[in-house]
Amino acid sequence: MGAMDNDRVVARVENMKSREGRIVRIVERAHAKVCGELDFSDDAWFLRPKHGSLPFDILIPVKHLSGAEKGDTVVVEITQFNSENRPPVGKVVKKIEKPEDPKSEIEAVIDEFHLSRKFPGHILQATKTLPAAITEEMIAGRRDLRSLNTVTIDGERAKDFDDAVSIEKTGDGFKLYVHIADVGYFVPWDSVIDLEARERATSVYFPDRVLPMLPRKLSEDLCSLKPKVDRLTFTAEMDFDDKGHRVESAFYPSVINSNERMTYTNVEKIIVGQDKKLRAKYNSLLKEFELMSLLCKDLRQMRKKRGSLDFDLPEPEILLDIQGNLSAILKTQRNFAHSIIEEFMIAANEATAEHLTAIGVPSLYRIHEEPDIRKMDEIMKVVNCTISYKKGNVTPADFSKIIHKAAGSPYEEVINYLILRSLKQARYSPVNVGHFGLASTCYTHFTSPIRRYPDLVVHRILRDTCNNVKPRKDDTAKAAARLSDIAFNASRRERVAEQAEREVIDAMRTWFMKDKEGQVLDGKVAGMNSHGMKIRLDDYFVDGFLHLSYMVDDYYAYDEGSLTIRGKNTNKTFSIGQAVRVRIDKVDIAEREILFGL
Repeated sequence: MGAMDNDRVVARVENMKSREGRIVRIVERAHAKVCGELDFSDDAWFLRPKHGSLPFDILIPVKHLSGAEKGDTVVVEITQFNSENRPPVGKVVKKIEKPEDPKSEIEAVIDEFHLSRKFPGHILQATKTLPAAITEEMIAGRRDLRSLNTVTIDGERAKDFDDAVSIEKTGDGFKLYVHIADVGYFVPWDSVIDLEARERATSVYFPDRVLPMLPRKLSEDLCSLKPKVDRLTFTAEMDFDDKGHRVESAFYPSVINSNERMTYTNVEKIIVGQDKKLRAKYNSLLKEFELMSLLCKDLRQMRKKRGSLDFDLPEPEILLDIQGNLSAILKTQRNFAHSIIEEFMIAANEATAEHLTAIGVPSLYRIHEEPDIRKMDEIMKVVNCTISYKKGNVTPADFSKIIHKAAGSPYEEVINYLILRSLKQARYSPVNVGHFGLASTCYTHFTSPIRRYPDLVVHRILRDTCNNVKPRKDDTAKAAARLSDIAFNASRRERVAEQAEREVIDAMRTWFMKDKEGQVLDGKVAGMNSHGMKIRLDDYFVDGFLHLSYMVDDYYAYDEGSLTIRGKNTNKTFSIGQAVRVRIDKVDIAEREILFGL
């Protein structure tokens, strides 16, 4: 019926066994604007969408070209949506200038994905009514935790701190406090700031900026858990035994005063590296850091036992100088301090979800469904050709064992990526079906209300339970409908943000390599298919593609059975993890891709 990717639709199931259906009604359109290249053919102007998720062109009447010419990259607003027998029609609303440097490339991606650079005037006006600081009146009635030793642990470049932690030793275990910024105190339901945050649903992170979900007055000031100042928080207090089992939990509004703004790097040096200078500097917190280390190890071991999937995949970090020029592309290094915060946040999210489920109030969950069993064949072809995992009937429950066996091998990354691609995407839902990736029966997002709207919703629901506010029966249905809408939009906006962030990384890689055409560099085969090989360079954290057609010293073919590419005459063979020397043949800024020659 002319529905497009991410539209919300009603479908009639026509074959339950093969899960086939037919769209009968389009409820909500996801795309008001589309980015692409303007073209002219057969006496008609049309837009070729940049992203393949829209597999059709959009007609542009001559009167709506707005001065754009053939080959221009433009943003088109759809004025008449497509149906089964007619194409969509639109008008040009913006011409995107050809990027001349990395910074302008980021601007182009922002336009491509129709992201909001600034908050509208009425939102900025609303922020002026927010208080200048935390007052004693705001603190009244809250649990006072300012005497606890409390720290935030984040990256060096972080600006918004929405979680802090405290820990104490109990007789036979630990008491962990996870304090989360109480955004809900300042942003009530259906206020103008709330409606804007609901629409944005998430903050978007680029190398040179953040497009925040909330105005900076909130995200970087009032709600940011800065050190040495009072901050309003919502605390998850959890008791664990000496094996890491959670035995009790409680939730309440609180006030904290963070002792220090710590970084992952420094906490790693204190705990693992035993850095003498840092240990002396933070001497008053050493006891807490040691307790965090012990509890983290217990929690991680528990999660590993139950089959949680831990992907250790490297991520690129893009560094820009003051002028906005690319200075480096580094591989981000995860360390033990990252694990501490990760385990503590997972524990808080699980405890929150189980609490809300137990008392039976409508809520939002972070769900992750089991993968399709039919995808196991493709995965096991790679596994058996690489790490040789011998077992009869392999199921998704074996994923964690496969990941563990691949760790440290040349095939670790490709197997991790393959399993990751086979999984369904995690999403938000008012119906709890568990979280396969974390091997959790009950999970939600509670720990990042500054940058994720579902977390803010969960905070409000928690606050109502603390105040013994129970929805009436007629309100329950309304709440469920609203939560369903919020879950759908939040999941959709999360995908858009992820795609935009990936596009920027691909673009930055091409800009970084554009003056290196012709250079010969060493790399490793990171993946392959019938078209060629993905190569990751050794000297830079940059991927490119080597097409079979560029391998001209022989006729090469891909052997799916052995996961190799083999030369017909020379019998030269390439396999995953193998070292190769490549020449940079083409860096295509427009297509954001790097092509290698052998």
